Amino acid sequence: MTETSQIRRVGVLGAGTMGIGGAHAFAAAGLSVVLVDTTDQALDRARDLIGKNARFYGLIDRKLAASTPDEVLSRIEFRTDLDGLADADFIVENVTENWDVKEELYRKMDAVAPEHCVFGVNTSAIPITKMASVTLRQDRVVGTHLMNPVPLKKLVEVIRGFHTSPETIERTRELFGLIGQDIVVVEDSSGFVTNRVAMLSVNEAILLLQDNVAQAGDIDRLFRQCLGHQMGPLETADLIGLDTVMYSLEVLLDNFNDPKFAPAPLLRKLVAAGRLGRKSGHGFYSYEPAIAGNKAGA
Repeated sequence: MTETSQIRRVGVLGAGTMGIGGAHAFAAAGLSVVLVDTTDQALDRARDLIGKNARFYGLIDRKLAASTPDEVLSRIEFRTDLDGLADADFIVENVTENWDVKEELYRKMDAVAPEHCVFGVNTSAIPITKMASVTLRQDRVVGTHLMNPVPLKKLVEVIRGFHTSPETIERTRELFGLIGQDIVVVEDSSGFVTNRVAMLSVNEAILLLQDNVAQAGDIDRLFRQCLGHQMGPLETADLIGLDTVMYSLEVLLDNFNDPKFAPAPLLRKLVAAGRLGRKSGHGFYSYEPAIAGNKAGA
């Protein structure tokens, strides 16, 4: 953290995959972090994963090795209430892709956070202007679409809402600069750039699997080896979470009223069956609990 930075404390809401990655990245940069979730169980899991990831990511990125796992964890306060946001300079929210849940949360955040605090909305598809409308700080609400794994990424998709001020954009640039990430600013539209395209690609790949055009492993291999993608669309869906993919497609469908965004029946079936991808141990592939990176074909 630089001496001139006005950002000292960051709130991270939601201790899922993205919240864990965000809390880790901010703490590794020397920032004070409060990570909030609704259950101690979720926070205990987050604490364990951040400690493990701090050791592993340090082998990949030398900057992340500058802080030991104990030092990273010492900068993170784990809480099940919002009181720790009272002195936050920036909050990155990562809760489930559900409007009702987010709306209630933002009203509560607005009442607790200090006036200068910026709200970063890490959503897959919900428009930022709509999210800002439930607060009294619409100029200080901005989309911060993080990518997984957060500590290893170098770019963030930042979404400018209708009322987002230039000062808020610069504060957002400052925050992510502290963790070594640049930003690309796009205008507010459901799904933004990345997910408006990516969710269609993932959904179409699921339809290919559903129609028995090809097996999951072959679909992903074609994307990796022919198109140069780091991960295939079905591997990506498992990483994101099939429930998140489905909810994102539903938001896109609702906003654009275009049937091309309708979630594939196979996707709905897998979500209903609890096969949500890596986080549940099964999705399009099966994962060994001890080593999340390992997979076997579905």
